[in-house]
Amino acid sequence: MAEIDPTVVAHVAEIATDARTASRQLALLSRAAKDEVLLALADALEVATPTIVAANAADLRRGRDRDLAVGLLDRLMLDEARIAAIAGAVRDIAGLPDPVGEVVRGGTLANGLEIRQVRVPIGVIGMIYEARPNVTVDAAALCLKSGNAVILRGGSAAGATNLAIVTAIRDALVAQGISAYAVSLLDEGGHDAARALMTARGLVDLVIPRGGADLIQTVVRESTVPVIETGIGVNHVYVDAAADLDSALAIVLNSKTQRPSVCNAAESLLVHESVAEAFLPKVLAELGSAGVTTHAGGEVSEFADAAGAAYGIATDADFGTEWHGLEINVRVVPDLDAALSHVRTFGTQHTEVIVTQDRAAARRFTSEVDAAVVMVNASSRFTDGGEFGFGAEIGISTQKLHARGPMALPELTTTKWIVEGDGQLRT
Repeated sequence: MAEIDPTVVAHVAEIATDARTASRQLALLSRAAKDEVLLALADALEVATPTIVAANAADLRRGRDRDLAVGLLDRLMLDEARIAAIAGAVRDIAGLPDPVGEVVRGGTLANGLEIRQVRVPIGVIGMIYEARPNVTVDAAALCLKSGNAVILRGGSAAGATNLAIVTAIRDALVAQGISAYAVSLLDEGGHDAARALMTARGLVDLVIPRGGADLIQTVVRESTVPVIETGIGVNHVYVDAAADLDSALAIVLNSKTQRPSVCNAAESLLVHESVAEAFLPKVLAELGSAGVTTHAGGEVSEFADAAGAAYGIATDADFGTEWHGLEINVRVVPDLDAALSHVRTFGTQHTEVIVTQDRAAARRFTSEVDAAVVMVNASSRFTDGGEFGFGAEIGISTQKLHARGPMALPELTTTKWIVEGDGQLRT
Protein backbone atom coordinates (compact mmCIF):
# COMPACT_ATOMS: atom_id res chain seq x y z
CA MET A 1 0.00 0.00 0.00
CA ALA A 2 1.42 3.39 -1.02
CA GLU A 3 2.30 5.88 1.69
CA ILE A 4 -0.44 8.36 2.60
CA ASP A 5 0.34 12.04 2.12
CA PRO A 6 1.48 13.21 5.60
CA THR A 7 -0.35 16.52 5.26
CA VAL A 8 -3.60 14.64 4.65
CA VAL A 9 -2.94 12.39 7.64
CA ALA A 10 -2.37 15.45 9.83
CA HIS A 11 -5.54 17.12 8.50
CA VAL A 12 -7.68 14.06 9.20
CA ALA A 13 -6.12 13.64 12.64
CA GLU A 14 -6.98 17.25 13.48
CA ILE A 15 -10.60 16.77 12.40
CA ALA A 16 -10.83 13.48 14.31
CA THR A 17 -9.42 15.10 17.45
CA ASP A 18 -12.05 17.83 17.24
CA ALA A 19 -14.71 15.19 16.58
CA ARG A 20 -13.58 13.33 19.70
CA THR A 21 -14.12 16.48 21.76
CA ALA A 22 -17.54 16.98 20.16
CA SER A 23 -18.49 13.36 20.90
CA ARG A 24 -17.99 13.97 24.61
CA GLN A 25 -20.47 16.87 24.42
CA LEU A 26 -22.98 14.75 22.53
CA ALA A 27 -22.69 11.84 24.96
CA LEU A 28 -23.98 14.06 27.79
CA LEU A 29 -27.02 15.44 25.97
CA SER A 30 -30.50 14.42 27.06
CA ARG A 31 -32.91 12.88 24.61
CA ALA A 32 -34.91 16.13 24.56
CA ALA A 33 -31.82 18.14 23.67
CA LYS A 34 -30.81 15.75 20.88
CA ASP A 35 -34.33 15.70 19.46
CA GLU A 36 -34.41 19.50 19.44
CA VAL A 37 -31.16 19.53 17.48
CA LEU A 38 -32.53 17.01 14.97
CA LEU A 39 -35.72 18.98 14.40
CA ALA A 40 -33.66 22.13 13.81
CA LEU A 41 -31.49 20.15 11.39
CA ALA A 42 -34.54 18.98 9.42
CA ASP A 43 -35.81 22.56 9.18
CA ALA A 44 -32.38 23.76 8.04
CA LEU A 45 -32.28 21.19 5.23
CA GLU A 46 -35.64 22.33 3.91
CA VAL A 47 -34.58 25.99 4.07
CA ALA A 48 -31.38 25.09 2.20
CA THR A 49 -33.25 23.11 -0.48
CA PRO A 50 -32.56 25.59 -3.34
CA THR A 51 -28.83 25.62 -2.53
CA ILE A 52 -28.68 21.83 -2.25
CA VAL A 53 -30.62 21.28 -5.50
CA ALA A 54 -28.33 23.71 -7.35
CA ALA A 55 -25.22 21.95 -6.04
CA ASN A 56 -26.73 18.59 -6.95
CA ALA A 57 -27.46 19.77 -10.49
CA ALA A 58 -23.77 20.62 -10.88
CA ASP A 59 -22.80 17.14 -9.64
CA LEU A 60 -25.27 15.53 -12.04
CA ARG A 61 -23.82 17.49 -14.99
CA ARG A 62 -20.33 16.34 -14.07
CA GLY A 63 -21.60 12.78 -13.67
CA ARG A 64 -23.17 12.76 -17.12
CA ASP A 65 -20.00 14.24 -18.61
CA ARG A 66 -18.07 11.37 -17.00
CA ASP A 67 -20.60 8.81 -18.32
CA LEU A 68 -21.68 7.83 -14.82
CA ALA A 69 -24.03 4.85 -14.95
CA VAL A 70 -27.76 5.55 -14.98
CA GLY A 71 -28.21 3.72 -11.69
CA LEU A 72 -25.54 5.83 -9.99
CA LEU A 73 -27.04 9.02 -11.39
CA ASP A 74 -30.37 7.99 -9.88
CA ARG A 75 -28.73 7.46 -6.49
CA LEU A 76 -27.01 10.83 -6.78
CA MET A 77 -30.04 12.86 -7.78
CA LEU A 78 -31.80 15.09 -5.23
CA ASP A 79 -34.87 17.20 -5.93
CA GLU A 80 -37.30 19.03 -3.67
CA ALA A 81 -39.36 15.91 -3.05
CA ARG A 82 -36.34 13.79 -2.11
CA ILE A 83 -34.98 16.47 0.20
CA ALA A 84 -38.39 16.79 1.86
CA ALA A 85 -38.41 13.00 2.35
CA ILE A 86 -34.89 13.11 3.81
CA ALA A 87 -35.90 15.90 6.21
CA GLY A 88 -38.96 13.84 7.13
CA ALA A 89 -36.72 10.88 7.96
CA VAL A 90 -34.70 13.13 10.29
CA ARG A 91 -37.91 14.08 12.09
CA ASP A 92 -38.80 10.40 12.31
CA ILE A 93 -35.43 9.73 13.96
CA ALA A 94 -36.14 12.51 16.47
CA GLY A 95 -39.34 10.69 17.39
CA LEU A 96 -37.61 7.36 18.04
CA PRO A 97 -36.61 6.13 21.51
CA ASP A 98 -33.08 7.06 22.54
CA PRO A 99 -31.00 3.90 23.00
CA VAL A 100 -28.38 5.68 25.14
CA GLY A 101 -28.84 4.76 28.78
CA GLU A 102 -30.97 1.69 28.07
CA VAL A 103 -30.24 -1.12 30.52
CA VAL A 104 -29.58 -4.25 28.49
CA ARG A 105 -29.36 -6.58 31.48
CA GLY A 106 -28.36 -6.55 35.10
CA GLY A 107 -29.37 -7.32 38.67
CA THR A 108 -28.12 -7.72 42.21
CA LEU A 109 -25.45 -10.34 42.95
CA ALA A 110 -25.43 -12.53 46.03
CA ASN A 111 -22.74 -10.30 47.56
CA GLY A 112 -24.97 -7.23 47.21
CA LEU A 113 -23.21 -5.69 44.17
CA GLU A 114 -25.64 -4.09 41.76
CA ILE A 115 -24.54 -4.55 38.14
CA ARG A 116 -26.10 -3.33 34.93
CA GLN A 117 -25.05 -3.27 31.29
CA VAL A 118 -25.96 0.10 29.78
CA ARG A 119 -25.96 1.33 26.18
CA VAL A 120 -23.51 4.17 25.51
CA PRO A 121 -22.35 5.94 22.32
CA ILE A 122 -19.50 4.39 20.35
CA GLY A 123 -17.71 7.76 20.07
CA VAL A 124 -16.38 8.84 16.67
CA ILE A 125 -17.70 7.08 13.57
CA GLY A 126 -16.21 7.35 10.10
CA MET A 127 -18.52 6.91 7.10
CA ILE A 128 -16.96 6.14 3.70
CA TYR A 129 -19.52 5.97 0.92
CA GLU A 130 -20.20 6.69 -2.73
CA ALA A 131 -22.65 8.87 -4.67
CA ARG A 132 -25.51 8.72 -2.17
CA PRO A 133 -26.06 12.21 -0.67
CA ASN A 134 -29.03 10.93 1.35
CA VAL A 135 -26.48 8.87 3.30
CA THR A 136 -24.86 12.15 4.38
CA VAL A 137 -28.04 13.16 6.19
CA ASP A 138 -29.01 9.70 7.45
CA ALA A 139 -25.55 9.12 8.93
CA ALA A 140 -25.43 12.55 10.56
CA ALA A 141 -28.90 12.24 12.09
CA LEU A 142 -28.45 8.69 13.36
CA CYS A 143 -25.06 9.47 14.85
CA LEU A 144 -26.35 12.62 16.57
CA LYS A 145 -29.34 10.79 18.05
CA SER A 146 -27.10 8.01 19.35
CA GLY A 147 -24.61 10.49 20.81
CA ASN A 148 -21.80 9.93 18.31
CA ALA A 149 -19.73 12.37 16.28
CA VAL A 150 -19.38 11.43 12.62
CA ILE A 151 -16.73 12.10 9.98
CA LEU A 152 -18.12 11.75 6.46
CA ARG A 153 -16.13 10.84 3.39
CA GLY A 154 -18.51 10.80 0.45
CA GLY A 155 -17.66 10.05 -3.15
CA SER A 156 -16.34 12.81 -5.38
CA ALA A 157 -19.37 12.42 -7.66
CA ALA A 158 -21.51 13.99 -4.91
CA GLY A 159 -18.90 16.48 -3.73
CA ALA A 160 -20.85 19.71 -4.23
CA THR A 161 -24.08 18.20 -2.90
CA ASN A 162 -22.45 16.84 0.24
CA LEU A 163 -20.75 20.15 0.94
CA ALA A 164 -24.05 22.03 0.66
CA ILE A 165 -25.78 19.53 2.95
CA VAL A 166 -23.06 19.48 5.61
CA THR A 167 -22.82 23.27 5.57
CA ALA A 168 -26.54 23.47 6.38
CA ILE A 169 -26.20 20.81 9.08
CA ARG A 170 -23.22 22.46 10.77
CA ASP A 171 -24.89 25.87 10.74
CA ALA A 172 -27.90 24.31 12.46
CA LEU A 173 -25.66 22.60 15.03
CA VAL A 174 -23.85 25.80 15.94
CA ALA A 175 -27.17 27.65 16.26
CA GLN A 176 -28.20 24.99 18.80
CA GLY A 177 -24.99 25.35 20.80
CA ILE A 178 -23.46 22.10 19.50
CA SER A 179 -19.91 21.84 18.18
CA ALA A 180 -19.76 21.94 14.40
CA TYR A 181 -17.32 19.02 14.65
CA ALA A 182 -20.17 16.74 15.66
CA VAL A 183 -20.56 16.37 11.87
CA SER A 184 -17.48 16.76 9.67
CA LEU A 185 -16.93 16.28 5.94
CA LEU A 186 -13.65 15.22 4.36
CA ASP A 187 -14.00 17.03 1.06
CA GLU A 188 -10.29 17.30 0.27
CA GLY A 189 -7.39 14.89 0.02
CA GLY A 190 -8.80 12.41 -2.50
CA HIS A 191 -8.35 8.72 -1.76
CA ASP A 192 -5.68 9.55 0.79
CA ALA A 193 -8.32 11.21 2.97
CA ALA A 194 -10.36 7.99 3.05
CA ARG A 195 -7.24 5.95 3.80
CA ALA A 196 -6.22 8.34 6.56
CA LEU A 197 -9.69 8.08 8.08
CA MET A 198 -9.71 4.28 8.10
CA THR A 199 -6.24 4.13 9.66
CA ALA A 200 -6.85 6.76 12.37
CA ARG A 201 -6.95 4.10 15.07
CA GLY A 202 -7.26 5.68 18.50
CA LEU A 203 -8.99 8.76 17.10
CA VAL A 204 -11.80 7.04 15.18
CA ASP A 205 -13.69 4.21 16.90
CA LEU A 206 -15.53 2.63 13.97
CA VAL A 207 -15.61 2.85 10.18
CA ILE A 208 -18.69 1.96 8.14
CA PRO A 209 -18.22 1.63 4.36
CA ARG A 210 -21.27 1.88 2.13
CA GLY A 211 -21.12 1.44 -1.63
CA GLY A 212 -19.94 -1.02 -4.24
CA ALA A 213 -17.99 -4.20 -3.68
CA ASP A 214 -14.61 -2.60 -4.51
CA LEU A 215 -15.08 0.20 -1.98
CA ILE A 216 -16.25 -2.12 0.78
CA GLN A 217 -13.48 -4.67 0.27
CA THR A 218 -10.84 -1.93 0.13
CA VAL A 219 -11.98 -0.63 3.52
CA VAL A 220 -12.17 -4.13 5.00
CA ARG A 221 -8.63 -4.95 3.78
CA GLU A 222 -6.89 -1.67 4.62
CA SER A 223 -8.64 -0.34 7.71
CA THR A 224 -6.87 -0.52 11.06
CA VAL A 225 -10.01 0.92 12.68
CA PRO A 226 -12.76 -1.65 13.40
CA VAL A 227 -15.20 -1.99 10.48
CA ILE A 228 -18.85 -2.95 10.17
CA GLU A 229 -19.12 -4.36 6.68
CA THR A 230 -22.16 -3.35 4.65
CA GLY A 231 -22.36 -5.75 1.74
CA ILE A 232 -23.58 -5.67 -1.81
CA GLY A 233 -26.98 -7.13 -2.60
CA VAL A 234 -27.03 -10.05 -5.02
CA ASN A 235 -30.56 -10.84 -3.89
CA HIS A 236 -32.85 -13.63 -5.09
CA VAL A 237 -36.58 -14.15 -5.42
CA TYR A 238 -37.44 -17.84 -5.40
CA VAL A 239 -40.88 -18.72 -6.75
CA ASP A 240 -41.77 -22.04 -5.16
CA ALA A 241 -44.00 -24.82 -6.49
CA ALA A 242 -46.70 -23.68 -4.06
CA ALA A 243 -46.51 -19.98 -4.92
CA ASP A 244 -49.51 -17.81 -5.64
CA LEU A 245 -48.38 -16.86 -9.14
CA ASP A 246 -50.23 -13.55 -9.29
CA SER A 247 -48.58 -12.52 -6.04
CA ALA A 248 -45.24 -13.83 -7.28
CA LEU A 249 -45.50 -11.72 -10.43
CA ALA A 250 -46.14 -8.56 -8.42
CA ILE A 251 -43.33 -9.33 -5.96
CA VAL A 252 -40.78 -10.00 -8.72
CA LEU A 253 -41.67 -6.81 -10.59
CA ASN A 254 -41.55 -4.68 -7.43
CA SER A 255 -38.31 -6.25 -6.25
CA LYS A 256 -36.61 -5.60 -9.59
CA THR A 257 -38.16 -2.46 -11.05
CA GLN A 258 -39.40 -0.25 -8.20
CA ARG A 259 -35.88 1.19 -7.78
CA PRO A 260 -33.33 -1.04 -9.51
CA SER A 261 -30.23 0.93 -8.54
CA VAL A 262 -30.35 0.14 -4.81
CA CYS A 263 -28.85 -2.72 -2.83
CA ASN A 264 -32.18 -4.29 -1.85
CA ALA A 265 -33.36 -4.75 -5.44
CA ALA A 266 -33.59 -8.33 -6.75
CA GLU A 267 -30.84 -9.46 -9.12
CA SER A 268 -31.89 -13.07 -9.73
CA LEU A 269 -35.17 -14.93 -10.14
CA LEU A 270 -35.34 -18.66 -9.40
CA VAL A 271 -38.47 -20.54 -10.52
CA HIS A 272 -39.50 -24.06 -9.52
CA GLU A 273 -39.77 -26.23 -12.61
CA SER A 274 -43.35 -27.28 -11.83
CA VAL A 275 -44.61 -23.68 -12.26
CA ALA A 276 -42.12 -22.53 -14.89
CA GLU A 277 -44.43 -23.12 -17.86
CA ALA A 278 -47.28 -21.18 -16.26
CA PHE A 279 -45.17 -18.42 -14.73
CA LEU A 280 -42.11 -17.69 -16.85
CA PRO A 281 -43.74 -16.48 -20.10
CA LYS A 282 -45.86 -14.02 -18.14
CA VAL A 283 -43.10 -12.69 -15.85
CA LEU A 284 -40.56 -12.47 -18.70
CA ALA A 285 -43.04 -10.50 -20.82
CA GLU A 286 -43.80 -8.14 -17.93
CA LEU A 287 -40.11 -7.65 -17.16
CA GLY A 288 -39.43 -6.97 -20.82
CA SER A 289 -42.23 -4.40 -20.93
CA ALA A 290 -40.63 -2.69 -17.95
CA GLY A 291 -37.33 -2.45 -19.85
CA VAL A 292 -35.57 -5.22 -17.97
CA THR A 293 -32.87 -7.23 -19.76
CA THR A 294 -33.05 -10.93 -18.97
CA HIS A 295 -29.97 -13.12 -18.51
CA ALA A 296 -31.43 -16.57 -19.08
CA GLY A 297 -30.02 -19.70 -17.53
CA GLY A 298 -30.60 -23.11 -19.13
CA GLU A 299 -34.12 -23.81 -20.28
CA VAL A 300 -35.33 -20.28 -19.48
CA SER A 301 -34.47 -19.34 -23.04
CA GLU A 302 -37.29 -21.58 -24.32
CA PHE A 303 -39.84 -19.70 -22.25
CA ALA A 304 -38.33 -16.35 -23.24
CA ASP A 305 -38.71 -17.30 -26.89
CA ALA A 306 -42.34 -18.28 -26.28
CA ALA A 307 -42.97 -14.94 -24.59
CA GLY A 308 -41.20 -13.03 -27.34
CA ALA A 309 -38.91 -11.56 -24.67
CA ALA A 310 -35.35 -10.50 -25.49
CA TYR A 311 -32.64 -12.23 -23.47
CA GLY A 312 -29.00 -13.12 -23.29
CA ILE A 313 -27.49 -16.36 -22.02
CA ALA A 314 -26.54 -16.08 -18.34
CA THR A 315 -23.06 -17.00 -17.14
CA ASP A 316 -21.89 -17.81 -13.64
CA ALA A 317 -20.39 -14.32 -13.54
CA ASP A 318 -23.84 -12.89 -14.29
CA PHE A 319 -25.37 -14.82 -11.39
CA GLY A 320 -22.83 -13.22 -9.06
CA THR A 321 -23.38 -9.68 -10.36
CA GLU A 322 -25.18 -6.83 -8.62
CA TRP A 323 -26.57 -5.08 -11.70
CA HIS A 324 -27.65 -1.73 -10.20
CA GLY A 325 -30.06 -1.43 -13.11
CA LEU A 326 -32.78 -3.01 -15.21
CA GLU A 327 -31.17 -6.43 -15.62
CA ILE A 328 -32.05 -9.74 -14.00
CA ASN A 329 -30.77 -13.31 -14.00
CA VAL A 330 -33.40 -16.05 -14.35
CA ARG A 331 -32.98 -19.77 -13.71
CA VAL A 332 -35.33 -22.77 -13.44
CA VAL A 333 -34.58 -25.05 -10.48
CA PRO A 334 -35.88 -28.59 -9.91
CA ASP A 335 -36.71 -28.16 -6.24
CA LEU A 336 -36.19 -26.14 -3.06
CA ASP A 337 -32.86 -27.84 -2.41
CA ALA A 338 -31.53 -26.55 -5.72
CA ALA A 339 -32.80 -23.06 -4.95
CA LEU A 340 -31.06 -23.10 -1.57
CA SER A 341 -27.85 -24.36 -3.20
CA HIS A 342 -27.97 -21.54 -5.77
CA VAL A 343 -28.47 -18.92 -3.06
CA ARG A 344 -25.56 -20.33 -1.04
CA THR A 345 -23.34 -20.18 -4.13
CA PHE A 346 -24.21 -16.74 -5.46
CA GLY A 347 -25.91 -14.83 -2.65
CA THR A 348 -24.19 -12.09 -0.65
CA GLN A 349 -26.06 -12.63 2.64
CA HIS A 350 -28.13 -9.49 2.13
CA THR A 351 -31.80 -10.24 1.31
CA GLU A 352 -33.43 -13.44 0.05
CA VAL A 353 -37.11 -13.94 -0.82
CA ILE A 354 -39.34 -16.99 -1.11
CA VAL A 355 -42.83 -16.81 -2.59
CA THR A 356 -44.87 -19.80 -1.40
CA GLN A 357 -48.09 -20.87 0.28
CA ASP A 358 -46.33 -23.95 1.68
CA ARG A 359 -45.47 -23.25 5.31
CA ALA A 360 -42.96 -26.09 5.47
CA ALA A 361 -41.09 -24.70 2.45
CA ALA A 362 -41.14 -21.23 4.00
CA ARG A 363 -39.76 -22.59 7.29
CA ARG A 364 -36.97 -24.43 5.49
CA PHE A 365 -36.06 -21.34 3.49
CA THR A 366 -35.98 -19.04 6.52
CA SER A 367 -34.03 -21.61 8.55
CA GLU A 368 -31.46 -22.59 5.95
CA VAL A 369 -30.78 -19.34 4.08
CA ASP A 370 -27.83 -17.46 5.57
CA ALA A 371 -28.72 -13.81 5.03
CA ALA A 372 -29.26 -10.66 7.04
CA VAL A 373 -32.93 -10.56 5.95
CA VAL A 374 -35.14 -13.39 4.71
CA MET A 375 -38.54 -12.47 3.26
CA VAL A 376 -41.59 -14.71 2.85
CA ASN A 377 -44.16 -13.48 0.31
CA ALA A 378 -42.86 -9.90 0.30
CA SER A 379 -40.70 -7.73 -1.91
CA SER A 380 -36.96 -7.52 -1.30
CA ARG A 381 -37.36 -3.74 -1.37
CA PHE A 382 -38.57 -3.80 2.25
CA THR A 383 -35.03 -4.36 3.54
CA ASP A 384 -34.64 -0.79 4.66
CA GLY A 385 -34.33 0.98 7.99
CA GLY A 386 -37.18 3.33 7.21
CA GLU A 387 -39.48 0.49 6.12
CA PHE A 388 -38.58 -1.45 9.27
CA GLY A 389 -39.66 1.51 11.38
CA PHE A 390 -36.16 2.64 12.33
CA GLY A 391 -36.58 6.14 10.85
CA ALA A 392 -33.50 5.67 8.66
CA GLU A 393 -30.46 3.43 8.43
CA ILE A 394 -26.75 4.02 8.33
CA GLY A 395 -26.27 0.89 6.21
CA ILE A 396 -27.26 -2.75 5.90
CA SER A 397 -24.73 -5.02 7.58
CA THR A 398 -24.11 -8.40 5.98
CA GLN A 399 -21.57 -9.50 8.57
CA LYS A 400 -22.39 -11.43 11.73
CA LEU A 401 -20.65 -9.57 14.55
CA HIS A 402 -22.25 -6.70 16.50
CA ALA A 403 -24.85 -5.76 13.89
CA ARG A 404 -26.66 -7.49 11.04
CA GLY A 405 -29.29 -6.15 8.65
CA PRO A 406 -30.48 -2.52 8.60
CA MET A 407 -28.42 -0.61 11.17
CA ALA A 408 -30.10 2.18 13.08
CA LEU A 409 -29.79 3.64 16.57
CA PRO A 410 -29.11 0.58 18.78
CA GLU A 411 -26.41 -0.62 16.36
CA LEU A 412 -24.59 2.71 16.81
CA THR A 413 -24.10 2.09 20.50
CA THR A 414 -21.85 -0.14 22.53
CA THR A 415 -22.25 -0.98 26.21
CA LYS A 416 -20.51 -0.42 29.49
CA TRP A 417 -20.95 -2.27 32.77
CA ILE A 418 -21.78 -0.14 35.80
CA VAL A 419 -21.18 -1.81 39.15
CA GLU A 420 -22.33 -0.23 42.42
CA GLY A 421 -21.41 -1.51 45.84
CA ASP A 422 -21.08 -0.45 49.45
CA GLY A 423 -17.54 -1.57 50.22
CA GLN A 424 -17.54 -5.18 49.00
CA LEU A 425 -14.10 -6.83 48.69
CA ARG A 426 -13.23 -9.89 46.66
CA THR A 427 -11.88 -12.77 48.69
